[in-house]
Amino acid sequence: MTEATHHRLIIAGTGIAGLSAAIYAGRANNDPLVIEGSEPGGQLTLTTDVANYPGFPDGISGPELVQQMKEQATTFGAEIEHGVIEAIDDSSRPFVVTLQDGTEYTADAIIAASGASARTLDIPGEDELIGYGVSTCATCDGAFFRDEEMIVVGGGDAAMEEASFLTKFASKVYLVHRREEFRAEQYWIDRLHEHVENDEIEVMKNTELIEIHGSPDEGVSHVTFAQNESGYPSEQLEMPETTTTEFDVGAVFIAIGHTPNTGFLEATGVEMDADGYISTHGGDGGGQTKTDVAGLFGAGDVVDYHYQQAATAGGMGVKAALDADAYLEQHAPEQSEREDARTIGSEQ
Repeated sequence: MTEATHHRLIIAGTGIAGLSAAIYAGRANNDPLVIEGSEPGGQLTLTTDVANYPGFPDGISGPELVQQMKEQATTFGAEIEHGVIEAIDDSSRPFVVTLQDGTEYTADAIIAASGASARTLDIPGEDELIGYGVSTCATCDGAFFRDEEMIVVGGGDAAMEEASFLTKFASKVYLVHRREEFRAEQYWIDRLHEHVENDEIEVMKNTELIEIHGSPDEGVSHVTFAQNESGYPSEQLEMPETTTTEFDVGAVFIAIGHTPNTGFLEATGVEMDADGYISTHGGDGGGQTKTDVAGLFGAGDVVDYHYQQAATAGGMGVKAALDADAYLEQHAPEQSEREDARTIGSEQ
């Protein structure tokens, strides 16, 4: 059996958090191996224009930003490999990292920066128009559709917050929710009603978006709604009480939550909340990205379910790399010491 290749540090994910960690880890000579994951580059690769990432006054495309960060990371010694982590064995040290194709690596430390995947509607037109008028991030993309009528889909805190935010740019925001009752906290419902009273938001309850129309060249032109007073109209399309409507709109924002990519941590001692987000120590001083497993750190959207911005993910990736470096200095031998030990062992 082939011996697993060893790295001082393995980073899960090539989004902004993972690549920021890789840049710092490479500069610290920590031999980082970055595993791309099932969504190489993370959610930013779905964004055609990134105008709020520091250092790019004219904006930059999401894929281009990710590619530049990859090049920067490899310049400092990071190795990037396509693959998806299946599981991590934290029962002894070094960690054993197994990919879905069966490849195994060992590592003295790990940074989980595997991100969170935005939940989508799985309706016609959605995939084709993501990044071209369909978005899962109002703060990322709202300003591109200034003075347009916009739709926000959802009924929780995130949907209320995004609808409120978009009133800064939209001529009108339509909040579309598939049932009568909202899941949001009362604070956000109160904020929503304030915008409704100011004629900035219109609420469309018991309504579902069932198709998005347009093209990558022209963007979103209009959508198709299904409506039924009893709620969940898409499940009752054949019922006479269900009506369908064509509706002109300039942008669609889907705010129905995210799913953290943490399945590979389920067999470890990493504490996660009920939704699967990693719990880190936080607080002041060093060690803010530590998990309950020594040597395993968390960064980016896989931890942060609130801000979920590229810039905040990058900052957390830097913190994780610094925390990992401090851990490695204390707990893991330098690579030269490891190689010397292997050489001595082979000579005996």
